[in-house]
Amino acid sequence: MPHSTSPEPSPVDDSVLPHVPAQPLNDGPKEELFIESPDTIMSDGVSPSEAEVKQVDLEGLFDDEDSDEEFPSSAPQIKSEDISSQEPVTISAGAKASDPAVMRAFYQRLFPFRYLFQWLNHSPSPTNDFKHREFAFTLQNDAYLRYQSFPSSDLLRRQCIQQVPSRFEIGPVYSTNPRDRKTVRKASAFRPLSKELVFDIDMTDYDDIRTCCSGAAICHRCWAFITMAIRVVDAALRDDFGFRHILWVYSGRRGAHAWVCDARARNLDDSKRRAVAGYLELLRGGDRGGKKVNVKRPLHPHLERSLALLRTPFQTSVLLEQDPWGGASPAAAATTLLDLLPDAGLRAGLAKKWDAAPARPSAAKWADIDAVAASGALSTLDPRALKEAKQDIVLEYTYPRLDAEVSKKLNHLLKSPFCVHPGTGRVCVPIDTRRVDEFDPLGVPTVTQLLGEIDEWDRENKGEGGGEEEGAASQQKKVPDWEKTSLRPYVEFFRGFVNGLLKEERGGIKREREEGAEGIQF
Repeated sequence: MPHSTSPEPSPVDDSVLPHVPAQPLNDGPKEELFIESPDTIMSDGVSPSEAEVKQVDLEGLFDDEDSDEEFPSSAPQIKSEDISSQEPVTISAGAKASDPAVMRAFYQRLFPFRYLFQWLNHSPSPTNDFKHREFAFTLQNDAYLRYQSFPSSDLLRRQCIQQVPSRFEIGPVYSTNPRDRKTVRKASAFRPLSKELVFDIDMTDYDDIRTCCSGAAICHRCWAFITMAIRVVDAALRDDFGFRHILWVYSGRRGAHAWVCDARARNLDDSKRRAVAGYLELLRGGDRGGKKVNVKRPLHPHLERSLALLRTPFQTSVLLEQDPWGGASPAAAATTLLDLLPDAGLRAGLAKKWDAAPARPSAAKWADIDAVAASGALSTLDPRALKEAKQDIVLEYTYPRLDAEVSKKLNHLLKSPFCVHPGTGRVCVPIDTRRVDEFDPLGVPTVTQLLGEIDEWDRENKGEGGGEEEGAASQQKKVPDWEKTSLRPYVEFFRGFVNGLLKEERGGIKREREEGAEGIQF
């Protein structure tokens, strides 16, 4: 692991992020703007005005109140007034997640920048794994800033507060600082070195089989498809590839992302990433009509395990809750099921039965398949072919539908955990796979809800841990704002995940020093 043994750099002066003079946008529509250089950082078409910058008490933002005891931040510590002593953030009743004031308060008070730094840095001491990491900002006017990089979490936090991005994405670690890419003499000298292996599951890829919602809408019934996908992909990554540090994150609206953080995964090149994605890919996006699953027999052990995981959800979530072959158009729905069966005689017998009772629910029609097949009237029926066809149907309606292109490229960017989805206002929180069935996407806190919870906590606990007579000791009792809210269990889960990853990285460094770098194979 070449980046883990980097010497500790000297403290970095935060003057590397100067205020930039305003520059108007004159060319093209805002949504097509692509700004690469830090010299053209803009918000709403211009850089943050001096007045905007002065409204933010930047000197009071970088306290160490959420420092982890075992893995403290080694970024320069800025001694200043504790953020908790600021006036409560008052959010009007009509405030939206996309309001700059709301997002500024979120980055200022709630986003866990320190744990994000530890996660991406793979060490409590700054390394190139963080300093050479690409960040891409989407600003309020949809301007897209690529190749941003930061020497510390505090400076990332500062820029987020200044520019108030609606979200930011995380890219690879490059061979040189992304901000300096235009200064290298050879283009080949600026190349991606490592990045987490990522996966993206989006509910819109299930629109042809879910009956409750479509498009961006979700409900508890169709979220079951994402739950099934998480179970199958997570099991394959752990059991078949041996990965241990897999972070699942809710996308904020209708999907989930997986970040495979093991060092071995981070160092995969594009060809190996394509191989992993291909291993997990069964249904291809854009498939329309007809039978979508035709897997070879005997089944691969991965598919055998997947079927074992998916049989029960198929019965409950698909047959009972989605009812794909019943519904408002039972005749057309029944035809869809009949087209997936192998024997003409079986299809004819079932069609006759269902024409007489078209309103039969999907669970009953699924049972009818075996009942008609067992009647003995079908001399041409191959029981083995029927079993395999039914297995293929289960896979078609339950197997993960991945956006495989996201996983295949080392330089692909993906939205950071704990960003806010601008449409729903929900925070992109981690999902605990040990309790994946309990995760409620509609119950994830929104940014306005969280800021209101801070104010409520402060009112109910006014004066606690802050008496003047306690002096410096009272400052150590300050409660981080995220601990005052329903975001707390998600941040604590993320902190535990990061600590586990750092412990393994630290053990890997120790083994590398004992065995020599040539003894470590990826």
